[in-house]
Amino acid sequence: WGSQLATGSGGTMTQTEPQTEILAPVQRADRVLSLDVVRGLAVLGILAVNAMTFFWPHEVGMNPAIQPGWDADALLGWQIQDVFFRDKMRTLFSLLFGVSIFLVGGLRTDLDRGRLLRSRLFWLAVFGLIHGAAFWFGDILFLYALTGFIVMLVRSWSARRLLIVGTVLYLILCALYVGMMWSMTLMPPDQLQASITEQGGHMTPEQLAAAIQAMTGDAWSVTVHQFQQWLAVVPIVAVVMIPVTASLMMIGMGLFKAGFLAGRRPTWLYVVSILLAAGCLYLIWGESSAIAASGFDFIQAMTRPYATFLVPLVSLGYASVLILMVRFGMSLILYPLISVGRMAFTNYLTQTLIMTTLAYGGRGLGWYGEIGWPEMWGIIAVVWILQLLWSSMWLAFFRMGPIEWIWRSLTYGRLLPLSREAAA
Repeated sequence: WGSQLATGSGGTMTQTEPQTEILAPVQRADRVLSLDVVRGLAVLGILAVNAMTFFWPHEVGMNPAIQPGWDADALLGWQIQDVFFRDKMRTLFSLLFGVSIFLVGGLRTDLDRGRLLRSRLFWLAVFGLIHGAAFWFGDILFLYALTGFIVMLVRSWSARRLLIVGTVLYLILCALYVGMMWSMTLMPPDQLQASITEQGGHMTPEQLAAAIQAMTGDAWSVTVHQFQQWLAVVPIVAVVMIPVTASLMMIGMGLFKAGFLAGRRPTWLYVVSILLAAGCLYLIWGESSAIAASGFDFIQAMTRPYATFLVPLVSLGYASVLILMVRFGMSLILYPLISVGRMAFTNYLTQTLIMTTLAYGGRGLGWYGEIGWPEMWGIIAVVWILQLLWSSMWLAFFRMGPIEWIWRSLTYGRLLPLSREAAA
């Protein structure tokens, strides 16, 4: 995810030798372990968040109790995902992507690295368009590429400025969202019900059955329906998700420049972060329990002030645990997770291929609408194990994941060495 100025032999260049500078991906020995291990957690954790939308219509995410066979086991499975994974993994990804914008692009005065960053974001957008249109409507790559083109403009800001602006923007957006959702309670009952239905907050059994049937037909009809879903999501992503993602990317970039995400801050600061995260999780668990007790009341389920405002603190707590583990010599234990992080792009897309093969009709096994939370956690666990094993085995022989190799080769405009035995 990073880049460095390197000579043909792999050594770092100084500014006194611009005539021989070439841009090359960061070498394994120069990678920041704290970033790789946190990215590994994020890419595994994002599967737990996305699993629902692979197997069920997105309306089920708003009210999982409409699933057939909903019981106490299903509730527990949903709540574990809701409290410990939902939004926390996307936030981690956003923070880390902000870091990568700075690592690849450097300061805005570095024109060569700026061109490299724009190339990198362009090809990421291409990957995102293909992934979203042809495979899964929940793609996040296109969102990150678009947001990256905005956030790259502030990559020369100081850590302090990035943290202040990013945090203030995030808090303002959260307040606007919570206020907007709360204001719905002031609507007349008929208008409120119409608004809830329009936003997908109410789904009859007949509508649920129809939505499931649309994803379990022949390969062509499933592909068309998936494409239509993606088209409907793109405007929402552009309007709603870009601002909040930009704020998180700025916070991530600022935290890296300040040394936090690089693992260079005092141990006590990471301990405080972990304790704050634990407190936030306690509050979010209570909020989640209240939502379930309400029968997933739409306003209560969507407003969620604790989860909305406190998610970044939980994500940073997760990162702090891993950073301290690296600091205290546990890198060997974490190596499989580090490997997953180094192949995050490959693993993210592989998750889509596995899950859609299981879920979609026509071009897969057609399990869509049949997998409850207990079974879903079993599938998630199997994929996690496979990716931990696969990533470690692959990187024993190759420098980077296969999708990373394609992306970086397109970005640099030349075929990069893939085998670990290949000359640098």
